[in-house]
Amino acid sequence: MAMQTEQLARLLREEGVQVDVLPVNAPYRPRWIGRVRGLRALFRLIPYLWHCWRLLGRVDLVHLMANSGWSWQLYAAPLIWLASWRGVPLIVNYRGGGAADYLAASASRVLPTLRRATALAVPSGFLQEVFGRYQVTCSVVPNIVDTECFTPVERMPGAAVPLRLAVTRNLEALYGLDTAIRSLALIQEHRPGSTLTIAGTGPERSALQALAEQLGLASSVYFAGRLSREDVARLYAEADVLLNPSRVDNMPNSVLEAMASGLPVVSTAVGGVPYIIEDGVTGLLVAPDAPQEMTDAVLALAQDAGLYRRIAAAALAQTRAYTWPAVREQWLALYRAAVVTP
Repeated sequence: MAMQTEQLARLLREEGVQVDVLPVNAPYRPRWIGRVRGLRALFRLIPYLWHCWRLLGRVDLVHLMANSGWSWQLYAAPLIWLASWRGVPLIVNYRGGGAADYLAASASRVLPTLRRATALAVPSGFLQEVFGRYQVTCSVVPNIVDTECFTPVERMPGAAVPLRLAVTRNLEALYGLDTAIRSLALIQEHRPGSTLTIAGTGPERSALQALAEQLGLASSVYFAGRLSREDVARLYAEADVLLNPSRVDNMPNSVLEAMASGLPVVSTAVGGVPYIIEDGVTGLLVAPDAPQEMTDAVLALAQDAGLYRRIAAAALAQTRAYTWPAVREQWLALYRAAVVTP
């Protein structure tokens, strides 16, 4: 979400729009507050609300990046009410694959606040369907892919050579990286020497490293940490297949960026992923928590040059719908409509 926020702000500024970005995760002051549970949320929330109030006095429109859970309750909901009280139009840009579960448990709290917003936009048909269950209308405006950074590279893994696999997700349980590691163990039975590079940070790193060691993969799984966009682009250029083993998902940027890089994707068929990947056409879809299925899909791509190239080409063609020229007018139209809404 942060990457999309930065990218959209930059592109709008290039269009001549004045944009202020207000982060919800500003550094703690004093820094030691960050080590005190309970206090740290308060010390971040109060300055955030103060900055919200000041910004509302000088902006024409608020574009709110929102997510489920505590993020919604602490940061999104208060800003929606503040904007409503001050008469400032606000578009909620709701993201994240956990919306269905969150609304099932909290719709009575979320929906009254959401209806105070001027408009709701979501990045996928999946979330549009989720909100539709609650009779909430929303526009679908997809994520933006930076096709200047992520460019197609011709590739085809050779027969019986080691495969270079990549995952670019945060190291959190919901992203299922353990499935990718278990799949690598199975892939090595057919392609010895195959490797997996995991780009991202998060609380599951120690557990994932322990799993790799347990499976005898300590020298085959590389934890690259957080990479710059340019380094991610290089990783995609060198990889043979991107794995997206999520248990919960919506419209992952990593998948779109891999598609724009000509890198075939094997992903779990969860959340919004089937809305951007057509199985067997623009990628291969498997069940979550199914290492053998993921292995079979990877090997199917590696062993069939025709399938590999068809999927890479179809996926690349699809990413044209996610470029700024394709998405630009959708956002500008929503902004114009929100500003003139009485």
